Amino acid sequence: MRITALVDNSSAAHQVAVDTDGTRRPLDVPPRTGGPGSGVNGGEFLMLALATCYCNDLYREAQRLGIVLDSVRVEASASFPGIGLAATDVRYRAWVNSPAPAADIERLLAQTDAVAEVHNTLRAGCPVVRQPN
Repeated sequence: MRITALVDNSSAAHQVAVDTDGTRRPLDVPPRTGGPGSGVNGGEFLMLALATCYCNDLYREAQRLGIVLDSVRVEASASFPGIGLAATDVRYRAWVNSPAPAADIERLLAQTDAVAEVHNTLRAGCPVVRQPN
């Protein structure tokens, strides 16, 4: 699966979309108030990526394990100490509403933590390469 994110910004427009294997979906992201750029910054999107990944993976793993989930809430946060510096203190937590026993939910949370792709990408670190146009 190849995932691409696109941002097209000018004084006249701000368009954001994601593309997964050729299926493009626009996202409603506002332009920055009072200047050029996006109204949502990269750090915010990074935390949203963590929260979204874990949420979706909880449902996937619950289905695989035969656990019913009524609802899921995930919160991700990090500190960004300055320009050009990597995030620190990256954390997330999740709340699950389910009729399943607490031990099953804990096993689900741990299993999902082990397989969450965005989390594992950050944990492993990976090169980020600027390509020429």
